[in-house]
Amino acid sequence: MSDGAVTDGGTGGHVGARAPRREDARLLTGRARYAGNVRLPGTAHAVVVRSPVAHGRLTGCDAKAAWTVEGVLDVITPADAVDVRLPCVTLAAGQRDTSYPVLEETIRYVGQPLAVVVAETPEAAADAAALLDLDLHELPPVVGVERAMEPDAPLLHPDWGSNVLTDSVLGDADCEEAIAGAEHVVELAFRYGRASPYPMEPRALVATFIDGELTIRISTQAPHHVRDHAADALGLTHDRVRVVSGDTGGGFGGKEHIYPDETLVCLAAMRLGGRPVRWTESPGDRLVATLPARAAVHRARLALDADGRFVALHADVVGDLGAHPSNVGISPFAVTAIMLPGPYRFDRAGVRLRGVVTTTTPTGSYRGFGQPEATYTRERLIDEAARRLGLDPVELRLRNLLGPEELPCVTRIWQPYDSGDYPRALRTLRDMVRVFPGGDGRRRGVGFSCHVEATGLGPSQDMKAAGQQVGGYEIAVLRMEPDASVVVASGLAAIGQGIETTLAQLAADRMGVDPGRVRVVLGDTAATPYSPIGSIASRALAVGGGALVQAAARLRDKILTIAAHRLEAAPEDLEITDGAVRVKGDPRASLTLREVATSAWRGWDLPEGASPGLEERAVYDPAAYTYAYGAHAAAVAVDPETGAVEVEGYWAVNDAGVLVNPAIVEGQLSGGIAQGIGMALTEEVVHTADGQPVIDYLLPTTREVPAIELATLVTPSPITPGGMKGVGEAGTIGPPAAIGNAVAAALPEVAGEITVTPLTPERLWRLLTHARTPTG
Repeated sequence: MSDGAVTDGGTGGHVGARAPRREDARLLTGRARYAGNVRLPGTAHAVVVRSPVAHGRLTGCDAKAAWTVEGVLDVITPADAVDVRLPCVTLAAGQRDTSYPVLEETIRYVGQPLAVVVAETPEAAADAAALLDLDLHELPPVVGVERAMEPDAPLLHPDWGSNVLTDSVLGDADCEEAIAGAEHVVELAFRYGRASPYPMEPRALVATFIDGELTIRISTQAPHHVRDHAADALGLTHDRVRVVSGDTGGGFGGKEHIYPDETLVCLAAMRLGGRPVRWTESPGDRLVATLPARAAVHRARLALDADGRFVALHADVVGDLGAHPSNVGISPFAVTAIMLPGPYRFDRAGVRLRGVVTTTTPTGSYRGFGQPEATYTRERLIDEAARRLGLDPVELRLRNLLGPEELPCVTRIWQPYDSGDYPRALRTLRDMVRVFPGGDGRRRGVGFSCHVEATGLGPSQDMKAAGQQVGGYEIAVLRMEPDASVVVASGLAAIGQGIETTLAQLAADRMGVDPGRVRVVLGDTAATPYSPIGSIASRALAVGGGALVQAAARLRDKILTIAAHRLEAAPEDLEITDGAVRVKGDPRASLTLREVATSAWRGWDLPEGASPGLEERAVYDPAAYTYAYGAHAAAVAVDPETGAVEVEGYWAVNDAGVLVNPAIVEGQLSGGIAQGIGMALTEEVVHTADGQPVIDYLLPTTREVPAIELATLVTPSPITPGGMKGVGEAGTIGPPAAIGNAVAAALPEVAGEITVTPLTPERLWRLLTHARTPTG
């Protein structure tokens, strides 16, 4: 269901079309270009040796036995990589450590790299790795942010004097006064389980160092980001490093930077001098090596007046950074803070934000980047307020949602919302929801959630002000060849989001050609323009597409100028349609695009001042973020005897601005919703008291994900050229809150305790059992 899209200056009707994804032909026939499939002559194989303990020191690493294995080529220990460090891209206020070593003797989490072994075969490398003699001195672990903040907790970074990296206040400083004077206050404490990105393709790379140049074939979301950081870490100039990403089988935030183990494989290639070195993350390593996210504790309050109007919202957010601040550091938790108000009207809103280190894998990016947690906290507070006050939760939301006449506006925590109709989304959703029949002994409930999603990262100067050591612009190069075929070059990466198809649609629409005549070049730093941060943060089409729209406008103007000169007409009297430039109202006066392009590239018959060729380059640095939004609803059935939750129905309404390809948007939403269901019900990396991760990690399957019904609204972005807002993360943001609210509606006796993700059967069973006891 959709209310239509806007072409915004296009000519071919390709924007808004449900065009098949051009990527799928190779992805579904086994012709995809995955890094793990790269096979080069003479390739050696690397194995990363990881710490088996959560906290301690590596006091010795004897490699003599490892070198006895036939085929061993190199062993890299901390002494061999003393100065190899990776940067923290986002810095918190007062953050002292702005980078971290790829190898070090201080151990702060299970799975931390301690050495790398390279050999002729994977088997020889594994055998040699098992023979490394590691001398480990264990120290007490620190698991959980509460323990980390206790006065007697061991310090992970003693020079800090604390396990708290940063402590700051955002938004209104006088929230306490507003809450104290309110008629009603709802206070809940929330705990978010550590969730892990789980792409189809694991992290993988092949590195080759020939004639002083390093080529990295890697599964990544951000090729130039990888290039810059690998070059700086390894002491190479940026022009001496080439990164090729090919097809990336999913990233979800987990592949938006280069990791220590990946950097070490590059170092191994440099030490071997000319021989490729290959490494793929093993399934057993993924939960301790790929950065997880979400882990946080919130204590939050919602204050209302006697009429149910929202007066104030405040949260104390404590984020678990893991062993050290990663490349993104505190920023996912900061996004939680700034997006806490969501689509509602508040007199006051504020957050106390702290980042705390623990002896667990460093936390990083994951689809939604702090926004699912903000939505869960806010939306559960709203439903609990409705329950306590005897109000309908949808009506309570409608009473407090910002209306379209109030936009644009700046929220209490500084976010400049641009455009939309938040109440319309919720009303549309309410009309879609249906109730499932009972009679099987299970308890049923329906829950709603609303959110605003920050997309289009981002304005470069705003990113600098926020402590991000990177730009947020994109560059597009658009060329029409002499035969009128079109080439788009962008520094973005294809990560399964359909960007190759949508960029082709944008170019075809504006250049008046068939999409089949558009080639899109991505993922190779030697062939594409610079992209500071690549395909992350719902920005690829909003920012990269915005650059392409600008380049297309310039190229279109040049084509019309050349054609006008040859047709002896004014450019404004011409149109591009069906592969030709025509005088409006006189189709006989026309030139084919091929005639114009050939003339341009030969330098023939050009107007005065026009240069030969048809190629334009545009840089788009957004003036501000864009803000998509949505409303979600879930219907659940809960078995009161076991605590098992089944999501029987799911509905969502989303507005991502202009939809270049509605089918791709719906696919992005459905996939994100499946991940949100996982966060709500099954996915969590659990640690024992001594810091050991529990290996079980339960992804949602087709059994847990019901049929999803979607509706899309279209409010064009007033900022982005082309009107797009971005949709890559939208589906993940609403489901945990909608499902939590649905479970609370089904189980009113424990509704105030539905404050944890995931809601596993054991957790619900314990809550219900406790509620049934006489003292419960």
